[in-house]
Amino acid sequence: MNGRNGSSDNGASGGAQRTYDVTGMPGAAGADVQPGASAQTGTAAQPGASAQIGAAVQPGTSAQIGSAAQTGTAAQPGAFAQPGTVVGQGPAGPSRAFPPRALTVAGSDSGGGAGIQADLKTFQALGVFGMSAITAVTAQNSLGVQAVYALPREAVRAQLDAVLGDIGAHALKTGMLCSPDIVETVAEVIADYGIRHVVVDPVLHAKDGSALLRREALSSMRGTLLPLAEVVTPNIPEACELLGLPEDSIRTMGDMIRAARELLQFGSRWVLLKGGHLLEETESGTGLSPQSTDILVGASDPAAEPILLQADRLITRHTHGTGCTTASAIAAGLALGLTPPEAARKAKRYVTAAIAASVPLGGGIGSLWHNVSVE
Repeated sequence: MNGRNGSSDNGASGGAQRTYDVTGMPGAAGADVQPGASAQTGTAAQPGASAQIGAAVQPGTSAQIGSAAQTGTAAQPGAFAQPGTVVGQGPAGPSRAFPPRALTVAGSDSGGGAGIQADLKTFQALGVFGMSAITAVTAQNSLGVQAVYALPREAVRAQLDAVLGDIGAHALKTGMLCSPDIVETVAEVIADYGIRHVVVDPVLHAKDGSALLRREALSSMRGTLLPLAEVVTPNIPEACELLGLPEDSIRTMGDMIRAARELLQFGSRWVLLKGGHLLEETESGTGLSPQSTDILVGASDPAAEPILLQADRLITRHTHGTGCTTASAIAAGLALGLTPPEAARKAKRYVTAAIAASVPLGGGIGSLWHNVSVE
């Protein structure tokens, strides 16, 4: 997981190098979002009136999900995702484009800051209906991971078939996958259902260093899952492991760009290499760079100038769930019909705002506050 600012951006990968500075955007770094308060814009709904997302709904009143259509009705063409991009063939009509849906395949974090809990909070905050398939149950809190209980591949497959065979999904995001069996099962399901918008967060370790993917599963991830991904979102340590490099191999922005391009060899259409761990030399020694810069490169033109996504680094240790939130925010953007660069740009703004509003839970590393709003 990143442990720092997340990653994201907009625009195509060709042409001149582009830099997006999300500092000062609505809800971004420096925004004062009080825990427990909605950071969405909007007003309280009157009794008996329906409220759009972002409005506070009084008890007993109904709320619309989004602004395109009432629940149960078809969305207008182009309102969210392209018609027909939802997979699944159930009797409930999953080919409908509304509401946009995203499925997370990941582990459960009992502390609520990462894993499927972070993913589902992110989906909801960004206006996407979230669903989940749990791969493992972890006992963890702000101090670290105490235990991991992986589910059998049959249990993971059953969850995925249940959701995709009936409800369908516009996008799928993977997180903690534990074992080669689960990695291969998820890859099989993606291929079987023809899911195009896949975001792979190659979770290898928890923030406290606990292993969340068996080492023997790395080859399965490289060979079966990454070729199916639209976007892969490693941080620097994860990129080094995927490439078989020492962890200190990526030291500069140039190293990041080269590593991102090398990661394209595994078959994904885009790579977002997050720079939260990047160090730099200063007069007082080596330390984290003052900005969190992520690198986005595309397979259609690997030699093109990369897209740089930048935000001022926020000085806080309460960053639990940053990597999960980044990947799920990108998946939400894809479910809403954004291009990968557009989804990455919005995700960067969202994660920066969520870090700015992070909460110091427990005695260790606190979590992001996901109920923030970005344009």
